[in-house]
Amino acid sequence: MNIIHIIASSIQQAVPELNIEQISIRIEKPKYANHGDFAFPVFDLAKIRKQAPQAIASSLAGKIQDPWVMKTEAVGPYVNFFLQKEKVQKEIISNILAMGKDYGNLNIGKGENVVLDLSSPNIAKPFSMGHLRSTVIGTSIANILEKCGYQTVRINYLGDWGTQFGKLIAAYLRWGSAESVRENPIPELLKLYVKFHQEAENNPALDDEGRLWFKRLEDGNEEARSLWKWFREESLHEFQRIYDLLGIRFDSYNGEAFYNDKMDAIIERLKDLELLTLSDGAEVVELDESLSLPPCLIKKSDGATLYATRDLAAAFYRKAQYNFAKALYVVGQEQTIHFQQVKAVVEKMGESWAKDMHHIPFGLLLKDGKKMSTRKGKVILLEKVIQEAIELAERNIAAKNPMLPNKQEVAKQVGVGAIIFHDLKNYRLNSIEFSLGDMLKFEGETGPYVQYTHARASSILRKASWVNDGDITYSGLKDDYSWNLSKLLYAFPETIEKACAGFDPSIVAKYIVDVCQSFNSWYGHEKFLTEDEEKVARLSLVYATTLVIQESLSLLGMSAPDEM
Repeated sequence: MNIIHIIASSIQQAVPELNIEQISIRIEKPKYANHGDFAFPVFDLAKIRKQAPQAIASSLAGKIQDPWVMKTEAVGPYVNFFLQKEKVQKEIISNILAMGKDYGNLNIGKGENVVLDLSSPNIAKPFSMGHLRSTVIGTSIANILEKCGYQTVRINYLGDWGTQFGKLIAAYLRWGSAESVRENPIPELLKLYVKFHQEAENNPALDDEGRLWFKRLEDGNEEARSLWKWFREESLHEFQRIYDLLGIRFDSYNGEAFYNDKMDAIIERLKDLELLTLSDGAEVVELDESLSLPPCLIKKSDGATLYATRDLAAAFYRKAQYNFAKALYVVGQEQTIHFQQVKAVVEKMGESWAKDMHHIPFGLLLKDGKKMSTRKGKVILLEKVIQEAIELAERNIAAKNPMLPNKQEVAKQVGVGAIIFHDLKNYRLNSIEFSLGDMLKFEGETGPYVQYTHARASSILRKASWVNDGDITYSGLKDDYSWNLSKLLYAFPETIEKACAGFDPSIVAKYIVDVCQSFNSWYGHEKFLTEDEEKVARLSLVYATTLVIQESLSLLGMSAPDEM
């Protein structure tokens, strides 16, 4: 059932100047419920007919005849539509119950591939809260894309190469202990990394030493390679434990080092295309002045490669390997110029698919209003935060529902979900202040609030011994609370489409808060288990609500507990 199409069809019979598509895109949702369910502005029609908008609206309102429309009203230059609540509501609920978890599925992507570059922590460094945003934003975008008919390839482009590893090797050889690293790998490596930068402030020669060790690493020095491999293995082991806690999966762990043997081909092609020029001994690609971008540095004067070199190699490899329709880079907004440069170089190389490369930037995760910094040791470890969130959730659940049989599992779902939702409810370009207390509140726009609403609805269904047998024999409900909720559930596919178009999970997060608030308003005014002619209709709407909450939370990468 397409309500917009129904309204547009009824309008089109009285407005031959516009086709159904032209009418559909003009239909709006009024800000206030007493202005109707939908509205059609007649400004454009007034220009065509050269008549006053109010007169056209008044005339048009009197001509609308449709069995799905209860009445129309002309208010100024708008025609407001009031739908047949019971009739429309039955269609909405029946459709949701019939489709189940497939409700909201779209075929926008038509099976095409989208590769997502996400998470991408640096090896030999702890997985901090600063890595959270790319991980959960990228995962949710991938889930939304799959809901819209795309095939996704989730790539954890590990930061396992670069000058920082030369610095770490230098630090380890100066101050490190093999025994200490084996006993406590990541904290010990972090300590060495921080110490290197502290010492380098008074001894700039250390930076040269770090660069020298990275050059040795690139050249295949056995000692450097052995240490690098050890650091990488220890890091991956630590990372996987955190990904398991978050319920995150990847299709590829090909990090920067994977492209070491693929960069020469890119450099040679740039030379063949005469795009490389020398600048202070380094090789760069000059970019068009109209782009206002600095030259893209491909090779340093000492022969070492850079991020751009590896990202170019990665882009060409992924296009050949996956033939992507889109390549998304879920990376902080501070890297915007870098990705503009890489995309511009691909364009200069004559590749039309450069237009399919999209940087998906996001803001910072702040602590006390300041950016977290691994280099300065000001870091909040993500695993510690997850564990604290789970423990706090378990205490909250024990206080509210001490007889809950699976408190630990539910606490994990709530604690992890609280962290994810706190991030995704914000538009990704906004920076977020870290606050564990705010994340775990059961009131307001929080993950626990949404999950608790699902548990509340599920409790109603359990008490009613509800079974969805697909036999909807009611005519519909008459109250405004259930009608407002039904209209919100109807908007789920439209919400997913908007979130997909904008690569914006916050649209889904804000939507599901609206659904939960609407359900709870209805809950406060309704007796669901009363034996009357509307009982089946009420329980059907409750069940439809649980389906939409479950699927929305799944798109965000969260669980929907049945009890809390």
